[in-house]
Amino acid sequence: MKTNKNLAFIWWLTITASLGGLLFGYDTAVVSGTLSMVRSQFALNAAMEGWYVSSALVGCVVGVSFAGWLSDKYGRKKVLLLAAILFTVSALGCTFSNSFSTLILYRMLGGMGVGIASMLSPMYISEISPAAIRGRLVALYQLAIAIGILGSYFVNAWLLNQSVGHEFFISNKLTLVFKTEVWRAMLGMESIPALTFFILLLTVPESPRWLVINGYVDKAKAILLKASGEEETELEINEIQDALETEKKSKNLILDPGIKLALFLGVSLAVLQQFTGIDAIIYYGPRIMEQAGFGLSDALGSQVLIGAINMLFTLLAIWKIDKFGRKPLLLSGTLGMFISLIAIGTLFMVGKAEGILLLSLILIFIASFAFSLGPVVWVILSEIYPTRIRGRAMSIATMAVWIGTSMIGQLIPLALDNLGPAFTFWIFALFCIPTMWIGWKIMPETKGRTLENIEKYWLNYKLLKK
Repeated sequence: MKTNKNLAFIWWLTITASLGGLLFGYDTAVVSGTLSMVRSQFALNAAMEGWYVSSALVGCVVGVSFAGWLSDKYGRKKVLLLAAILFTVSALGCTFSNSFSTLILYRMLGGMGVGIASMLSPMYISEISPAAIRGRLVALYQLAIAIGILGSYFVNAWLLNQSVGHEFFISNKLTLVFKTEVWRAMLGMESIPALTFFILLLTVPESPRWLVINGYVDKAKAILLKASGEEETELEINEIQDALETEKKSKNLILDPGIKLALFLGVSLAVLQQFTGIDAIIYYGPRIMEQAGFGLSDALGSQVLIGAINMLFTLLAIWKIDKFGRKPLLLSGTLGMFISLIAIGTLFMVGKAEGILLLSLILIFIASFAFSLGPVVWVILSEIYPTRIRGRAMSIATMAVWIGTSMIGQLIPLALDNLGPAFTFWIFALFCIPTMWIGWKIMPETKGRTLENIEKYWLNYKLLKK
């Protein structure tokens, strides 16, 4: 009975923290359904369209740039609460924006929330998880992203459908938000999960590893005792303290050869995750579908199917990541992405990119991403950095995610207009090659290992190579 109670506590903390991923997914994907309407209303050219998409991503870079420092100084929980506030303000601000510039400002605030949550949610989960199930618990964060993406597609499609032919609104303001300019409601619905995230965060404790680092050992023990037995708690506290003593021997830990390689690994995978084409589907899926002959409503419906496949195969990753390991999932999934991207580009090149064949290949790509590069990168980023500098190190790696994403968000419409879909997808396929090489040659297998054991691997890396 005690084990079930302990697991229930761990799952509660994980699910609460994962809501940051749900908001991440909703905030980044909701743009796809609003893009054509905002483009038409504000007469956007390709560069301004890219700015509408990537403005939130610039906010992500800003948010993650200070999230690591704040989380190391004030704790993971407090900074996650800040993210929830930013999500709420952004959603409400976008709903009632009276100009394109104001809309961009609130999208950037939401992006700051995404940047903070994208770094701290998986890190918090990693720091409270038992080693044996850490992979699936952190992968739950990726599932939450997938649910947020799918949820945004459902909300967009439902609101678009409700806005046609319905005359039941009781005020001009509601008519504007839910009918005349329904993109406002699409962006504003994020306020509901954002407020839920804030309320639930008030019920969870601080990360026990952060508490040990800052001298609150008794508080850390009290939290760990809720999650495991007394013997396991003492062992974990001792491991954390031993790791901290080892870290103190290094004058500048982040310049240690092994830690530098860990930073390179994290930054490389973070950037490549974005440059292998997932954003083209998430942000510009409806536009690509429209170019292939789908109507807007059909394109949004296809996005719902894409979101469902994304969620289904993320569940597969959660089920198998602690059994098969991180490396096999990464390598096999990236190979599937490479093959499907080449095929999608070829369809556009020969003029056959239409109907079920195009949609099937896009679904294969999404499935391959969802059980490999999607969850594995977030799991690895949350595992590979030393306790004392985890916030700052993960901030660097997560910043790379958003720098890469903001670049892609800005460049995709220009690439689609100037290079065409075929060459755009082939370029994405090329980035799968270094991803597989790094996963094969540099990334260690971390399944079943404690965070402190993984830390020792990097600190001893130079000795292991001799």
